[in-house]
Amino acid sequence: MDTSLLSVSDFVAIANQTLEYAYPKVLIEGEVSSLKISQGKYLFFDIKDSEAKLECFMMLFNMRQPLEDGMKIIIEARPKLTQAGKFSMTIMRYKLAGEGSIKKSFELLKQKLEKEGLFDVERKRSLPAMPRNVAVISSVQAAGYADFIKIANDRWGGVNFRVANVQVQGLVAPDQIISALEYLNQSSEIPDVIVIIRGGGSSDDLATFNDEKLVRHIASSRVPTLVGIGHENDTTLSELVADVRASTPSNAAQILLPDKKDIINMVNYKVFSLGNTFEQMLSKYVNEMKVSMKNVLLNIDEITSSHQKALNLKRDILSAYNPDMVLSRGYAIIRGELSVGSSIEIISEHKIATAKVEKVNERS
Repeated sequence: MDTSLLSVSDFVAIANQTLEYAYPKVLIEGEVSSLKISQGKYLFFDIKDSEAKLECFMMLFNMRQPLEDGMKIIIEARPKLTQAGKFSMTIMRYKLAGEGSIKKSFELLKQKLEKEGLFDVERKRSLPAMPRNVAVISSVQAAGYADFIKIANDRWGGVNFRVANVQVQGLVAPDQIISALEYLNQSSEIPDVIVIIRGGGSSDDLATFNDEKLVRHIASSRVPTLVGIGHENDTTLSELVADVRASTPSNAAQILLPDKKDIINMVNYKVFSLGNTFEQMLSKYVNEMKVSMKNVLLNIDEITSSHQKALNLKRDILSAYNPDMVLSRGYAIIRGELSVGSSIEIISEHKIATAKVEKVNERS
């Protein structure tokens, strides 16, 4: 066998080319140990089982769920021989494995986000009462999605659903959901609400929705979010940070859209109530008009009586000054100049006499 003479650098390069060709990426499950952070941006740890261990390297910003020694994880990584001659795994992504590891990481991240106020009620927005354009992020093959669409269509019609078909479990699921969120938030036709749903599953399946980067994207969405993951007793950080949380995908449809039967019943009740109210108002108006007309008639009678009395008084005064009335009482009217020698005319009730003035005296 012919063996070529290689430099150390050449051997490292050939080894890495071979690894890149044969194992461009590998999935490995193991336990985290010797975890440490370097310079605030690099993460180093070992992944091990009972018989062997591998050194791992990852950029700190790729740590999407908290890690601690003793946690079990599945890594997607590229094997590499370093220039120092050490065999290392460069991690592209990972997910937690095992109930205990998932629960521990969940609690650590929950505490961190809670301190930042991402779960505060004050930052949550209300959903539109009757949305017309709804974006749904889910797997269209999942039963949870089918339940959501069926109930949504049964409850209300005329809604435009835009669906982003993504994986809802596995290593690539968080990044696919994040890409869908980014696209919908930057779309020229921005939806009224974004719904993220998936049905039930194991804690390992639902761990996708405890991904820190995904949770932060939901929190920063410019569109109100409604998230319903798993069964009623399941809780994920994506639900806690959403504007509105649904217990299941079916419950998400119930929260999102009103029931047309309830709306019809409400409208019928309001029409009936409005009819009764109108009748009551009309009856009250008629009664008030009757009372008002009665008062007007009474006022007219009072005014007429008052005017009649005033007219009678004026008539009596005019009668008192009527010359004929004076003559009827035995008085006479004298016409002419009262000077000696002048002629005067004396008028009584029935007669007129002519006389000559013989004497005039001043009245004392």
